[in-house]
Amino acid sequence: METLQSLIEHYGYVAVFVGCVLEGETVLVLAGFAAHLGYLSLPAVIATAAIGDQLLYGIGRRWGERIFASHPTLAALRPRAKELVDRHGAWAAFGLRFLVGMRLAGAIAIGASGFPQRRYLPANAAGAIVWAVLIGCAGYAFGQAFTLFLERARHLELAAFAVLLALGSITVFMLRRRKRQWAGASAPR
Repeated sequence: METLQSLIEHYGYVAVFVGCVLEGETVLVLAGFAAHLGYLSLPAVIATAAIGDQLLYGIGRRWGERIFASHPTLAALRPRAKELVDRHGAWAAFGLRFLVGMRLAGAIAIGASGFPQRRYLPANAAGAIVWAVLIGCAGYAFGQAFTLFLERARHLELAAFAVLLALGSITVFMLRRRKRQWAGASAPR
């Protein structure tokens, strides 16, 4: 039977990449915590998260219309993302990931809109790096505080991951609920 440490060491970066494409913050906080414990490298976690974030634009360019057609919750956020891009251009690519519920929908909407890649990629890369550094370091800092508080109690790592996973799941649930409320408020009447 593999230990938690060996699972994270073997599959951690893949989980960070996939998790940051699909969800983001919770996975990145957990990865930062794992980096503090020495299971992953913080710079590699940050780089992996930033690269994964870049992929969403390409997904939007290629399959954006199909994604919006099959996911009404994401489609409801599309007008807000378009409004931000129309108003702020590449700065929207930088900042959308920091708005609740807009990281995924915003990047896909920008890709689907045909926004020029040469303008999007540098702005998004800068935003992805800032986002990955902030969230990854927050997870690392949490790990540092947690281990200091428990005097490096290695036998409680699984409990810490469970608590973080539970908190992350609750956060994701609340964000999705808020996204549905936001989508309902912006739907045409």
